[in-house]
Amino acid sequence: MERNHIIDAFSKLGEVLKAVTLGEQRPECIVASDYDDLLNLIEREQHYNGWFTKESIHAAFKEIYPLLTYESLIHWTGNYTYAKTPKTIALILPGNLPLVGFHDFLCVLISGHKALIKLSSEDARILPELAKILQKIEPKLEDRMVFMDGKLKNFDAVIATGSDNSMLHFKQYFASYPSIMRGHRTSVAVLRGVESQLDLELLGRDIFQYFGRGCRNVTHLLLSADFDLNRFFEAIVPYAEVISHKKYANNYDYNKAIHLMNQVPILDNNFLLLKESKDLNAPLAMIHYTRFESDRDIHEFIDSHSQQIQCIVGNGYLPFGGAQCPKLDDYADNINTMQFLNNFDACLS
Repeated sequence: MERNHIIDAFSKLGEVLKAVTLGEQRPECIVASDYDDLLNLIEREQHYNGWFTKESIHAAFKEIYPLLTYESLIHWTGNYTYAKTPKTIALILPGNLPLVGFHDFLCVLISGHKALIKLSSEDARILPELAKILQKIEPKLEDRMVFMDGKLKNFDAVIATGSDNSMLHFKQYFASYPSIMRGHRTSVAVLRGVESQLDLELLGRDIFQYFGRGCRNVTHLLLSADFDLNRFFEAIVPYAEVISHKKYANNYDYNKAIHLMNQVPILDNNFLLLKESKDLNAPLAMIHYTRFESDRDIHEFIDSHSQQIQCIVGNGYLPFGGAQCPKLDDYADNINTMQFLNNFDACLS
């Protein structure tokens, strides 16, 4: 099977995701029954996982489909070899966001390997549905992807993403295999006081998209000493509807009660809590913030947490609103998945 066949299949899948997201007419590459199955799955998914709303799934599709053009995939893969003899790569995927493991899935297949996929119970339906569509588009892909419910076996390398506790277990269990292991990370934003109101509103997207549950969601603000937090609160008002989501509201209420009972100072706008803290990670529905006096303070904070930060938003960093829009070559934890697959393939060939 040649790489251009796989690229063609994924580019057609991109057309499907685009049509679903924008409510366009069904593309010719998918039959009506399969298209209806996908639409129905999206409608039902929140019954299985309350975090996976229709809007969240559409947001995931909206991030993915611009990447799946034939031209983009050709350009991206041009820097990497294609496996002459496919190896089996075990993928242990997280489930905190819809299709959060899609990039790993894409990398393995487009490198010419086979994917042995262990899904999280929180996201166990969407990727298999897309895989089914891919197999209909390109039948030769059918033997390139297997979804496993039980113990993983008969594989050559591992790519695993999970909590820090999971990583301790994975590193021991898969110690004899070539691997990429990714633990917990989060993201930060730098606000120097020169940001426009639009910048701050777009920052709201980086905070609230997917209810703040992703490693690319901003959970910590690095603020200049004189930054007026009222500007931030005013700018994020358009996201106030997040509190109407029951699971988010439960987290908000719980964290508010805990901090009030312990008499810990917090700021509250009725849908988001802010606490001054040097801790990088903040609980759901809360943002931590730190004041800085100089750029040196910013760099020292970022350097000291470099192994826990996924991305940085702000002037001079990722644009506001862009945290959840990684490009094909934006690899999680700055580990080049495609290069790993190339190096691994070369060692075993």
